[in-house]
Amino acid sequence: MARFELRVRPSVAKDLRGIPKADVKRILRRIEGLREDPRAPGCEKLSAAELYRVRQGVDRIIYEIHDECVMVEVIRVGHRAEVYRRS
Repeated sequence: MARFELRVRPSVAKDLRGIPKADVKRILRRIEGLREDPRAPGCEKLSAAELYRVRQGVDRIIYEIHDECVMVEVIRVGHRAEVYRRS
């Protein structure tokens, strides 16, 4: 399987500011793992759009998979109660 290019939106850095450092390290490792397998066990396709999500503790990582250009784009990171509300 091809290694996917990883793009992270600038707004994700802002999302990570309010999260404890230990959790941020785990989230970043999980995001890096999306390069190898963006559809790994535990990922779910969101029904509202062509987005996927993966859990990391109480936080969620929302991302898009672009198979045609072999790229994963991380859109949002946040607490499970908040991450789905923003547009």
